[in-house]
Amino acid sequence: LAPHRPPRDRPTPPLRGPGCRPRAPLRRCPRYIPPLRVWPMPQISASSPEQYPLNPEAFYFEYGRQSEAQPGCSVLDAAFKRYFSLIFPDYFPVTKNFELFHDILIFLDVPISLKYNLSVCAGQASLKAETVWGALRGLETFSQLVYQDDFGSFFVNKTDIEDFPRFQFRGILLDTSRHYLPVQAILKTLDAMAYSKFNVFHWHIVDDPSFPYQSQTFPDLSAKGAFHPMTHIYTQTDVQRVISYARLRGIRVLPEFDSPGHTQSWGKGQSDLLTPCYKGGTPSGAFGPVNPTLPSTYQFIARLFKEVSSVFPDSYIHLGGDEVNFFCWKSNPDVRAFMQKMGFGTDFTKLEAFYMESIVNITSTLNKTAIVWQDVFDYHELLHIWKGVPYDYTKELSRITKAGKRVVLAAPWYINHIAYGQDWRKSYTVQPLNFSGTEEQKKLVIGGEVCMWGEYVDATNLTPRLWPRASAAAERLWSDEKQTSSVEKAFPRLQDFRCKLLRRGIQAEPLYVGHCRHEYQGI
Repeated sequence: LAPHRPPRDRPTPPLRGPGCRPRAPLRRCPRYIPPLRVWPMPQISASSPEQYPLNPEAFYFEYGRQSEAQPGCSVLDAAFKRYFSLIFPDYFPVTKNFELFHDILIFLDVPISLKYNLSVCAGQASLKAETVWGALRGLETFSQLVYQDDFGSFFVNKTDIEDFPRFQFRGILLDTSRHYLPVQAILKTLDAMAYSKFNVFHWHIVDDPSFPYQSQTFPDLSAKGAFHPMTHIYTQTDVQRVISYARLRGIRVLPEFDSPGHTQSWGKGQSDLLTPCYKGGTPSGAFGPVNPTLPSTYQFIARLFKEVSSVFPDSYIHLGGDEVNFFCWKSNPDVRAFMQKMGFGTDFTKLEAFYMESIVNITSTLNKTAIVWQDVFDYHELLHIWKGVPYDYTKELSRITKAGKRVVLAAPWYINHIAYGQDWRKSYTVQPLNFSGTEEQKKLVIGGEVCMWGEYVDATNLTPRLWPRASAAAERLWSDEKQTSSVEKAFPRLQDFRCKLLRRGIQAEPLYVGHCRHEYQGI
């Protein structure tokens, strides 16, 4: 069940009753107000100076008898093993010690949402969650409560927490087209995402520079469109490894296949997909966006997305739709003739809308919900706001939610842009719901996303550029805004969390001058 569960014939510890349950309900801890060094900040929390020592030779996790989840639950069985190592990073188990009594016992009840309650009181801890995913977040919080003194002994304080996320969508985007990211770099990012309670990995897997996704239906897409057809690709085995790894950490994988723009790499392996550009009435040899006038285009998209929908099981798929350059469409006589036939005149936004509506219909038949960038939103259920300074994106939030569309906000969290100094502060002070609109409109903002575009980012600098800067957005998307309004109060907690990331092997950059007790060991 867990790494250090004592054998069944051990003496019964005094804190346990029959069936691995406490003899009596845990009493609630009194409410104290000292600050917790937990990131992101829980919704309701109280702690006390009262300490309980933890002995790693005797500590283990246990399912509650009434829990819907029991041994054999792959997500939680794996999490128990993982979090033991995170809580006790310097401990190496010795078999002879397995028979010692426990100091702190985690009882886990999993009945139905992402809410969890965590109580450390009377010498034991109880975690109750409404889903296995909430249980994962509670385990993360508990792991952050444990600390070591100067002599290496482990402790946890008397604590009472009730917690749940403010927004349901808390994402990180990685761009693997402009620079290829090895699978191991993606897995490391998923680890760090779980530590900050992110729950969506938005995989911008292909774009103009390269097509690293290896399609079985259209193998030439990666064979001709990747930077290298053998070393710089993601096989379907790689994709499944990422999805499985993410699932065990409570993270869904949202693939993006952006079109009709950002598709230059697609055209290398799929002839007649892109629009030929014309100059002076003759083809120039250059190509523009996907050609929306040909039936073969939609046949190709339908076959590709059928494969993609089977490889990526998530109910959402991101279709892109941003930054479409109309120059080639305007220059191509066949496209102009199609425009006239369809009654679009010279309005090329209508042609783009025609294309997007067509591929949304394709994804609908595959039981997928389409997400698109804000550039085109007339035909879509969920929109991604990426443009503009605060004044611009708050106007977009008002406009799009007024139309009844759900929204994910990304514009203020493009952290591939860096500045000297503590630029995390700007991310931390974002107020996602600070726009003109009704309460019903504001309910349509389902969350936000940190974007790490890849023009100047590869595996050499991904992690320090992303962490802990992304964690500032993580707290904004998880925690109560009023409780986390002070950047100055957040600073020491984020510094402490950054040190936790270092000890867990995440090469997070420093916030400012200082040091960690356990500096990064990977160099």
